[in-house]
Amino acid sequence: MYTYEYPRPMLTADCVVINAMAEVLLIRRGNEPFRGCWALPGGFMEMDETIERCAVRELQEETGIVAGEERLRMVGVFSRPGRDPRGRTVTVAYRIDVEGEVDAHGGDDAAEARWFPLTALPPLAFDHAEVIAAATTAS
Repeated sequence: MYTYEYPRPMLTADCVVINAMAEVLLIRRGNEPFRGCWALPGGFMEMDETIERCAVRELQEETGIVAGEERLRMVGVFSRPGRDPRGRTVTVAYRIDVEGEVDAHGGDDAAEARWFPLTALPPLAFDHAEVIAAATTAS
């Protein structure tokens, strides 16, 4: 095993899932930080997976929605220091467009999953308002 003198940031993936009615899928966080707040589905990458696999795994775990990696469109990388109170965290955000009625439910560490109009978002955890803005202006 290698040992480095440099600190290693945590890597996450977040999913901006948008339906045909211009709604975005959010989860209510079940854990700290921001417990009870709305956020994008996502989470930490495991050591044996790609960041794309992390995105689809977290989406399925937290909302029940199954999406293949081919549906992911990268929105960007969000790396501002302080964006996550747990420590230095970098996220790769992906947009996924879905058609029709898509049922979602909270699972894993998400207490709830719900669709919100893009024009009437609740206050969001982390920098997720910025991530959603980037995902909707890039389309």
